[in-house]
Amino acid sequence: MKQTSRNTKEESITRALLAWYAKGHRALPWREDPSPYHVWLSEIMLQQTRVEAVKPYYERFLRALPDIAALAACEETKLLKLWEGLGYYSRVRNLQKAARIITEELDGRMPEEVSALKRLPGIGDYTAGAIASIAFGKRAAAVDGNVLRVTARLCADASDIAKEETKRAVRERIEASFLPKEDAACGSFNQALMELGATVCLPNGSPLCTDCPLARYCEAHLAGTEAAYPVKSAKKARRMEERTVLLICDRERVALQKRPEKGLLAGLWEYPCLEKKATRQTVLRFLKQQGVSVLRVLPLPEAKHIFTHVEWKMTGFLVYADATGDYFMVNRREIESVYAIPSAYRSYTREIRALLPESVK
Repeated sequence: MKQTSRNTKEESITRALLAWYAKGHRALPWREDPSPYHVWLSEIMLQQTRVEAVKPYYERFLRALPDIAALAACEETKLLKLWEGLGYYSRVRNLQKAARIITEELDGRMPEEVSALKRLPGIGDYTAGAIASIAFGKRAAAVDGNVLRVTARLCADASDIAKEETKRAVRERIEASFLPKEDAACGSFNQALMELGATVCLPNGSPLCTDCPLARYCEAHLAGTEAAYPVKSAKKARRMEERTVLLICDRERVALQKRPEKGLLAGLWEYPCLEKKATRQTVLRFLKQQGVSVLRVLPLPEAKHIFTHVEWKMTGFLVYADATGDYFMVNRREIESVYAIPSAYRSYTREIRALLPESVK
């Protein structure tokens, strides 16, 4: 997408989009008070997560950690529990790293400029542009997947949106030709563009063109080629991994172990696992090696979980034991309120909640 100077068509697009957004848009909690912390937190939570799923997490997180200083000071176990269910735990760890830099090195004030924001852990081009424009009224584009889809159709642009050079070109064109002349309106423009992609210019070849305020300007719509855009190169096939999950119980508690500090789900708690699909006999041999005195082993339903690049196919066993070796044992209350268990194990966590007594404190 080539950078162009501002012209009448582009000014008309900007005015039409801002008028549409002002007339009515989704009421989202982070829009009610777009302070830097609120915008930042919401944008990190919204990465690879649906808006409706984020709302309760956002409100719960703010009740527990109402400002950047509280986030910086939060103990890791509590922090991860607040994030439990959102996945991609590196996001919240980077959020806290950045909060500590802001608190310790920047006098508690979040940077206003895109370049300074991008020096903080976990903040890239899109998030920096969103914070700078929405919270500080800076002239900066915020280019996410929704924006790439809208602009691809609007300009009938066949550039591969998976490529960084395409994202950079879109960002440059928006800043040169579409952002409002008034800096204070840039945040509303970015939100309007994202809102249009989320509610009208939908993915998978099904845009609601009759509801679109930009239909008269959209090159793909005028040519009847909306379904041809955006162009995106295919993702690599996911790697398949088989695992066997063990719920080792002494009737009041269940065993947990910590994952390695690097790699997938780094440093999080999980149920003991074997890195393959195991038979009952293999499980019994493994448990004996771990010093677990087994009373009974029962099969559990299979489950699967899809990560970005990996898919887990899981087999499960419920293990009743009267001695649990060196495993770290926790009760139901601790599972529910203290320790964050990755959503990959959601179906097995449900089994535990059904099995363990609620009264244990």
